[in-house]
Amino acid sequence: MDLPRRNIAIIATIVMTLSLLLFTTLNGFKGFGSTATGGTMDSAYFNRPFRLPDEVAFAGERMPLENFDTKESLEREILVSAYRHSSTILIIKRANRYLPVIEPILKKNGIPDDFKFLVAAESEYSNMISPAGATGFWQIMQSTGREHGLEINNVVDERYHLEKSTQLACDFIRKSYEKYGSWTMAAASYNCGRSGLDTQISIQKKNNYYDLLLTEETARYIFRVVAYKLIIVDPSAYGFDIEEDELYPELKYHEVEVKGEIADFSDFAASYGTNYKLLKFLNPWLRQPYLNPRQGKTYLIKIPAEGMRNPESIESFSRIYYDSQ
Repeated sequence: MDLPRRNIAIIATIVMTLSLLLFTTLNGFKGFGSTATGGTMDSAYFNRPFRLPDEVAFAGERMPLENFDTKESLEREILVSAYRHSSTILIIKRANRYLPVIEPILKKNGIPDDFKFLVAAESEYSNMISPAGATGFWQIMQSTGREHGLEINNVVDERYHLEKSTQLACDFIRKSYEKYGSWTMAAASYNCGRSGLDTQISIQKKNNYYDLLLTEETARYIFRVVAYKLIIVDPSAYGFDIEEDELYPELKYHEVEVKGEIADFSDFAASYGTNYKLLKFLNPWLRQPYLNPRQGKTYLIKIPAEGMRNPESIESFSRIYYDSQ
């Protein structure tokens, strides 16, 4: 049965009103910041790709974007990272806290600064544990850690020690660079291991990362690292409008030298005017509520500086000898 003309008119008016309201809402929505090509970002931004830089390099080695597969691989990782909003925001915020720790260790070891972005791809600047058991910021396997001199047991696990794990990564990367003569290949070997890379070099008779057919994880690895580099260095170009005071501040602490047993970290923390939670946050490599140290080994335990929870506090490094024996 046909509807009366009046009812049809009312329905049409409602539909038009709702459509206009929806259009106005969408066009009035503002996103995170500016587009990669400049201008204000609106709702259309969320359905757009990004314009790649004309030149991109990793560790001073040019990425051949004139190759369609190289260009598309980088574009893929930028899109995945830029539209993975919450995780990438956290990566940008954490980078401000932890890169000042990583950068001087890389520099001291002669490793290009770009390797600090490997950590974004490995662990998002957090102490992750992979399904295979790789642990910490640099995702170090237990056997690898022990082979390189890290203490790993149920009381102490130095894969969670940012400074020591970064030093291990530097040693591995340096040896790989000496073997392959390429920082890009050295970075790839950190992901898949030297033996895995050597197998593919032997099969394919190529030793250039961009010419090798590798497993999907390793094939995406350098592009993921470079995507994070581009986004962390210039967040606003990829839609992230984050103010400087919204970044996570560096942690403020003193260091205490310890070589004796600590029976209770709650009491230990209290004796330095802090609490168990903050002590463990600064020292995630301490895996138990107590410490039974190795014979003759000295540990440096970070103690929160006064006012550490206040980003305005002044960083302080002091060493105090502590021996409970």
